[in-house]
Amino acid sequence: MYRPNFYESTCFRCNEIVYQVDRVGPLKDFTFFHSGCFKCAVCRTKLTLKTYFNNQHYTEDKEVYCSSHVPKIGPGHLDNSSVGIRSALNVPRSNNYVNEQIRGLARNLDNEREYDKVHHLDNSSVGIRSALNVPRSNNYVNEQIRGLARNLDNELSPTRATNGSSVHASPARELRDTPDYQYGRFDASALHIAHALKQTELQKAYHRPKEKPIDCYLDRDEQTKLEMKHRQEEDDLYRKFSKHREEENRRIRDEIQDEWERELERLTNRFQQEMQVKKRRPDSEIGALTLRHQQERADLEKNMTLRRDKKKESLTRKMLEHERAATAALVEKQSHEMMELIQERRSEYAAESSLYVDGEEAPPYPARAPAPQPPLVSKFHIYTDPIEFADVDKIAISVAQEDQKTFTDLVRQLVGRCATDVEKARTIFRWITVKNLNNIQFDDNLRGDSPLGLLRGIKHGTESYHVLFKRLCSYAGLHCVVIKGYSKSAGYQPGVRFEDNRFRNSWNAVFVAGAWRFVQCNWGARHLVNAKDAPKPGNRGKSDSLRYEYDDHYFLTDPREFIYEFYPLQSDWQLLKTPITLHDFEELPFVRSLFFRYGLYFSDPNTKAVMYTDSTGAVTMRIAMPAHMQSSLIFHYNLKFYDTEGDGFDGVSLKRFVMQSVVGNVVSFRVHAPCSGAFLLDIFANAVTPREYLTGEPMKFKSVCKFKICCAELQTVMVPLPDCASGEWGPTKATRLFGLVPITHQEALVFAGRELELQFRMSRPLADFMATLHKNGVDEKRLSKYVQQNVQDDVVSFYITFPEEGQYGLDIYTRERGGPTAIHQNGSVEKEKHLLTHCCKYLINSSKRN
Repeated sequence: MYRPNFYESTCFRCNEIVYQVDRVGPLKDFTFFHSGCFKCAVCRTKLTLKTYFNNQHYTEDKEVYCSSHVPKIGPGHLDNSSVGIRSALNVPRSNNYVNEQIRGLARNLDNEREYDKVHHLDNSSVGIRSALNVPRSNNYVNEQIRGLARNLDNELSPTRATNGSSVHASPARELRDTPDYQYGRFDASALHIAHALKQTELQKAYHRPKEKPIDCYLDRDEQTKLEMKHRQEEDDLYRKFSKHREEENRRIRDEIQDEWERELERLTNRFQQEMQVKKRRPDSEIGALTLRHQQERADLEKNMTLRRDKKKESLTRKMLEHERAATAALVEKQSHEMMELIQERRSEYAAESSLYVDGEEAPPYPARAPAPQPPLVSKFHIYTDPIEFADVDKIAISVAQEDQKTFTDLVRQLVGRCATDVEKARTIFRWITVKNLNNIQFDDNLRGDSPLGLLRGIKHGTESYHVLFKRLCSYAGLHCVVIKGYSKSAGYQPGVRFEDNRFRNSWNAVFVAGAWRFVQCNWGARHLVNAKDAPKPGNRGKSDSLRYEYDDHYFLTDPREFIYEFYPLQSDWQLLKTPITLHDFEELPFVRSLFFRYGLYFSDPNTKAVMYTDSTGAVTMRIAMPAHMQSSLIFHYNLKFYDTEGDGFDGVSLKRFVMQSVVGNVVSFRVHAPCSGAFLLDIFANAVTPREYLTGEPMKFKSVCKFKICCAELQTVMVPLPDCASGEWGPTKATRLFGLVPITHQEALVFAGRELELQFRMSRPLADFMATLHKNGVDEKRLSKYVQQNVQDDVVSFYITFPEEGQYGLDIYTRERGGPTAIHQNGSVEKEKHLLTHCCKYLINSSKRN
């Protein structure tokens, strides 16, 4: 689902952020509106994309109007200066067809009007649409009219000032007097085609035509030859690593041995001195002294071994950091050389014949890595569903089950059938996520020219996912960089400051679809379903029964979403138009990929990672859902103390101090802290169908976001909510999953007297209703007699009487009438009954005053 840029897309009318479920646009010049703000600027009539109009007189006016109030000029007026064609009207009549076609517009409109009065002209209202479609037998006509885009110079005609402001109000005479002005040059914005031209330019960036495979312009042997040169360099580097490790291990061993001998000598001398003093003492004392010496010697040996291991661990960590840096530097150099070779051969081939299938041309892939810039379009414009890469993913999965001896062979198998740079990056990404490199079993005597020798960097720990991805991209002719920074990875909790190296991380940006785009292979890698049945290398017998799971969010992730989890050390590599600070990054809500996969967003722009309660200990977090997910998303939560694993207070679960409710497309979590301190709120979600929910099968929830809740001071004693079933309060769930529509009470919180009647209307058959009443400190069985129910036609009624004033919780359960069909062994067929499933719950405050 498309999500507009949270940082850049704001409503033209109210200047607030526009979210995808409430968005209208983009309109001309990429303006957006909230659906509620999309009203006529004059009469405030609500508009739609079919009923809105723009100012026909002044093209810089981005407001919207209804048909009655859109600024218009009297009928028959032609404003040839506002559309920039006065000069075209004055072109010498060297070609009667062209001039008559344009000049005739005015005569056909109104002979009684002068041409220099204000009026709007577009290609349909003034009859030049047919001219746009004239056969190319007259080049002058077509080039003059069709050439609008080519004559705009990046969408700015000579009628635009150098600072980007429009000068449409300038008289046409002044334009003609401009030295470099050309006759017949149209003003694209006045003709209302600037937006279309801009869209065309954007489309050129990511809708690239299919390109011929690398085999067409680069000989496999030539690429392999360069790879062998690189492998020799790697061999030299690994020998250097091995030699350095041996030297350092020997040095530590010698240091520990010298220290051991000194400490042992000191211990022995002390023992001998004590023996001299006690040699006339009883044998029992001498024996005790000997045992003590032996124990001290054993302790010394143990301590020296621990010290040696600790030193080796520290040294190994430092050496590994050095080796990783050296390996990354070498891969950087080799990738540059490989890219130069590919680009050189590519250019040579392009000079002789077309690189593209069917002869369709496109902007050439850059020979040099471009500077980091925000992408012009979102991931949604490149692909809307991973299923679009089904064939490419199959190739990656198939190749991952085989072994290759060279990167040249590996990459050509991966990208040989890929037609675009996006597909190339995709198949490399999927190969890495499928390969499950962390679980590969390496032979200790691994040779560099063996199939697994390709991944020896993974074995030695000197090469990681992102370095390998960069290497493979270079073999495919793709620019790729490794970005270093911080990430909200395992162990991170909201509110933690990035003051040390605990959360340092690396990831990639690859240049595809005309822009730099993020790839995080390590986080994108998932597991193999039925992994115990995974086929061995070369054995593809069981491959059809396996399913490879991965996280698509981390492939070409949009910068506005990536910044929630990753912060680069170089601000340019945020790829945001307005970079944020590290402090801003720390304050961003702690979200996971599932948050974006479900299209969630925070309806309150002030939502931060750390939320502070008011004087009553209350604070609310609100998460909005897209329209298409409202019927399927189920939320859950957990509350515990921030610094401990404790999840209870005075014997009561902390969950009972959170009220979850849904109103429209917003799910709210109202937290009432039971005491001062810090708490951790973890919010989970899962997408299920009503049918899946009604079966009563356990559902697996995954975390979508976390918050730190801080309560500095509590001035009110908080009472836990009644002990009802977990989940949201209110009737929304009943309507969403059961088709049970509330007639009397639409809110989660109900104020009642000593009696209450709740009514629902069934939109589909339900049966066997049950309601249970709860109150703190009162046995549930004792309250059962105070609840009754009745079903009349399609109306369900619940009657509750309250034995005393106070706060109550009401749980309602039901199940669908009928159910799935079960076929028994004896051949009999019967309808299975669903178990009663929780439908909804209400929080009721009973008082005589109500």
